[in-house]
Amino acid sequence: MLKHVGKHNEKRIVLAYRQIPNEEHMCLVLYSDMLPSMVHDEVMKVLESPVGQNSKELADAMFRHTMADGRNCLEVVHKMGMMKKVPTNQVIITPNAKSNVRLDELNNILNEMDKGEEAIKKMADLDKNSGLVGKREAREVGQNPASRSNVQETTNVTVADVLTDDQLAAQRVAQAAKMKLEAQQMLAEAARLEAEAAGLNPSPSNVTTKTTKAKTAKKKQTA
Repeated sequence: MLKHVGKHNEKRIVLAYRQIPNEEHMCLVLYSDMLPSMVHDEVMKVLESPVGQNSKELADAMFRHTMADGRNCLEVVHKMGMMKKVPTNQVIITPNAKSNVRLDELNNILNEMDKGEEAIKKMADLDKNSGLVGKREAREVGQNPASRSNVQETTNVTVADVLTDDQLAAQRVAQAAKMKLEAQQMLAEAARLEAEAAGLNPSPSNVTTKTTKAKTAKKKQTA
């Protein structure tokens, strides 16, 4: 099973954002056949990586990925105008060859999973039934097309990029703050573990110091 892949209007897509803030009925996708070869390979590298598969939004993993030429992966596709805004009810997610589901329905289930076990059961039923929407079709995203010359190919989507530089900057600030907080928590936990280790297995220097102090105190008492 592979997350963040599907189709829109019979075109293979990689799902960057499954929902846009304040426009939950819209998502951001990349048309894989329209990506230049090098960018395509870098995006697929992120997509298929453990980081990409464990990310709620693939764009978060792309933001953390530096391409072979030193550029930020998310910034590259944004500046190239490759991210397109489309309705979630027009996107079919195809995690494997036997299942597919409409993105708006998948979003409803995922959003409800935080609210209780019933939504989790719906997700399990969805997997069990091998998808609830549309005809089954093999996943094609990930196959490197033989030709990518038509990079400027138009789509049925009439909107352009939706993330401004200010919005990207705000996202980065928020992600950086989160990473700093996690780092501080990890450092605090590391200090706690070191303190516990020192208590369980005192260093030779500490033992020597304590022994010396004990002998000195005993001599004073004897004197």
